[in-house]
Amino acid sequence: MDEKEKVEIKPFTNGPYMVSGKFKLLDAKGNEVNATNPTYLCRCGHSKIKPFCDGSHRTVGWKE
Repeated sequence: MDEKEKVEIKPFTNGPYMVSGKFKLLDAKGNEVNATNPTYLCRCGHSKIKPFCDGSHRTVGWKE
């Protein structure tokens, strides 16, 4: 597998998942969602732009 084709998912301490590589992001209905590469996905549940991170984890003091 080519290095560019690998998908990497990295959780940040007390922050989002960073997803990079060649990937397709789908919504609950199976529709493709436009995403940048890398993209940052919310883990705290407080983002106003889910599934993407908007930094809300900082303002609500979310820790994991």
